[in-house]
Amino acid sequence: MPPLVLGLALLLVLSLIAGTGLGAAGIAWPDVLRFLWAGLTGGTVHAADAASYTIVWEIRLPRVVLGATVGAGLAAVGVAVQAIVRNALGDPFVLGISSGAAVGANAVILLGAFAGLGVWALSASAFLSALAAMALVYAVARSPHGLTPLRLVLTGTALAYGFEAVTTVMVFGAARGEAARSALMWLLGSLGGATWTQVPLVAVTVAAGWAWLRRRAESLNALAMGDETSAALGVRPARLRRELFLVTAAVTGTVVAVSGAIGFVGLMVPHVVRMLVGADHRRVLAVAPLVGAVLLVWADVLSRLLLAPAELPVGVITAVVGVPAFLLLMRRGGYAFGGR
Repeated sequence: MPPLVLGLALLLVLSLIAGTGLGAAGIAWPDVLRFLWAGLTGGTVHAADAASYTIVWEIRLPRVVLGATVGAGLAAVGVAVQAIVRNALGDPFVLGISSGAAVGANAVILLGAFAGLGVWALSASAFLSALAAMALVYAVARSPHGLTPLRLVLTGTALAYGFEAVTTVMVFGAARGEAARSALMWLLGSLGGATWTQVPLVAVTVAAGWAWLRRRAESLNALAMGDETSAALGVRPARLRRELFLVTAAVTGTVVAVSGAIGFVGLMVPHVVRMLVGADHRRVLAVAPLVGAVLLVWADVLSRLLLAPAELPVGVITAVVGVPAFLLLMRRGGYAFGGR
């Protein structure tokens, strides 16, 4: 287990460096490494290198760092959602939170809402609408018997369709074609607008959510065995599911607010990791964020390079790569949700 974690951590560092060096604008690798060192140590660069330095340090590096953080967060909450709903198809978007965030984001892109917030308008609107969606899903799904997995899945799925319908109406009613294109790019996920100002909040939120999940890993193991078994082991399933829902919503809302709705990472990565390390959530939560981070960094690199200088939505890449990979994994004999 420790060698796997160390290997993935090293792979992530190498991926961050590679992701910073690759792009439509060709920059020699020695220059990329020199610019990174100058940025990290506060060194100086020649005036003739100012444009290349800006590309590396101000455009590409925050993008790959944010991509790694988003990938880690989606993978971690994917593990949590599958534990909440005890369903192999659970992912961070099954609860309708991302669809709710899309309504707020498109209100900014297409209608100019929250214009007074300037550059923060899109993130703030997406996050607030994600929280509103979370509150609505919770209010509708809650019953006198608590927050049950089936009611959560059904409520989240139904409301997600409703949020998507609202978003579709907004896109079709857009007066400007470029605004509709921007809205579509956001709906499919994009890291093109990444800046250093976005990284700290997302990183802190993802790290705090992951730390909380790791602390409750034993309880997640009990919850995966069913409510009666978990109650017999001293876990209060209704309370734990409510706490998991809040943590998942906070992390998902923060991530979606800066990257759009990047699908498939939270669905595929937990299954891949369980095949590697088993079903114990202590192991899964140690490995899944690293796998998710590496996956999204390289998906974003492909989204930048395949049609350079134009970009593909990163969610398209995760689906194109993830669907066949996931189907191949599911064909492995003996695999069942939650273990080998």
